[in-house]
Formats: sequence, structure tokens, C-alpha cells
Amino acid sequence: MPPTSPRFLTLADVAEVLNVTVRQVYALVRSGDLRGIQIGGRGQWRIENDQLEDYIARQYARAEVPDDAHAPADDVTSDR
Repeated sequence: MPPTSPRFLTLADVAEVLNVTVRQVYALVRSGDLRGIQIGGRGQWRIENDQLEDYIARQYARAEVPDDAHAPADDVTSDR
């Protein structure tokens, strides 16, 4: 039987996957950008694999929006 990945990841595990620091992952969790749960009373955070995958998918979707999609409509110039 192939090994299964754990359902929950530590902040350090997530930091390794995203190639960022644990502090950056903690900031994502505290801001609500990345959903996690706190277990125990000592600040032990866990992120479910599905939540990490959802976060990554949202970041890809955000990156696909063209830069000019955020430009104001009155930014268009004319040659009048």
C-alpha cells in the first residue's frame, strides 16, 4: 500500500511547500488568506492539505487576471 500524505500540515510544512518562511505562513493564516485551525493552547496551527491546495489555486487565478483589467475606464486617451 503506498504511503498516504498527512491530512494536516504544520506551518513549517506549508512554508517548505510554498518556499517561504514560517512567519509568512503564520501571517497568511492570521489574515485569513490561508485557512487553518489552532489546536491546543500553545499556538499550534495546522493547515489541511485541501486548504493549501485551494490557496494555491486562488493565487494562480489571481495571477491570470490581466494587469489592464484593473485600470480605470477613463484611462483611455483619444486623439481629438
